Amino acid sequence: MLDSGFGGLTVARAVIDLLPCEDLVYIGDTGRCPYGPKPLADVAAYARQIAWTLVKDFDVKVLVVACNTAAAAAPIHELADELPVPVLGVIEPGARSLVQATESHRVGVIGTVGTIGSGAYQRAVADAVAADDGIEPVELTCAACPGFVEFVENGIASGDEITVLAERLLAPVRDADVDALLLGCTHYPLLARVIGDVMGPNVVLVSSADETAFELADLLRRLGLRRRPADGASRPARHRFLSSGDINHFATLGRQLLGPELSSAEPIVFDEPTN
Repeated sequence: MLDSGFGGLTVARAVIDLLPCEDLVYIGDTGRCPYGPKPLADVAAYARQIAWTLVKDFDVKVLVVACNTAAAAAPIHELADELPVPVLGVIEPGARSLVQATESHRVGVIGTVGTIGSGAYQRAVADAVAADDGIEPVELTCAACPGFVEFVENGIASGDEITVLAERLLAPVRDADVDALLLGCTHYPLLARVIGDVMGPNVVLVSSADETAFELADLLRRLGLRRRPADGASRPARHRFLSSGDINHFATLGRQLLGPELSSAEPIVFDEPTN
């Protein structure tokens, strides 16, 4: 699993809970985070670099791109064509959940500047509607939320400063009177209380973490790759967490966000890739 930093831990938590026998290797690229303001070409190069590291150095059987900006910059189908393992992202599962959650057919997506600017969610929502004959067309409002990721990466999830920022950034989707809002960045569920307070009780907040875990479980089952105790997987699952930034900060904050499975973090160094 790869992410720009801590946000993907929301997906990791869901995967660990649903697939307790699976080994997990998580790389948080905190040394180059945040991805959102960076050019998409740079983010795509980072994603490919980390993806190949996970394949070559850790022999992963499936890659989960647990970062919306990375998935928008390096589309899943392109990574899947390049890599020798299946690739799963968070954008499509979240979009499918969003269109199923609405009753008014007015929905919103919030994300980083890079994710929203890429049009990835606009396409994914349109595809989700087209793929299900039982779903009516939806009116989609998108809003970029610069600054949210930085708060999470610094361990701040509440307070007046972030509430004022949220009220300003969420104004477009609130004014659009949406009844379902997709948290289109894996960092944002960690700000769900603030976002929920600003949006109000009548808006359903949709996170792609659980849906991504369900899709991963189904993918492993279909490919015959799922690890179970009955198949001889008697040893406990192994969870490794690596950071390209401050590993002490990653271990301390990561443990608060994920839980006891993140007992320590390992350093990893990346040279700047060529696009």
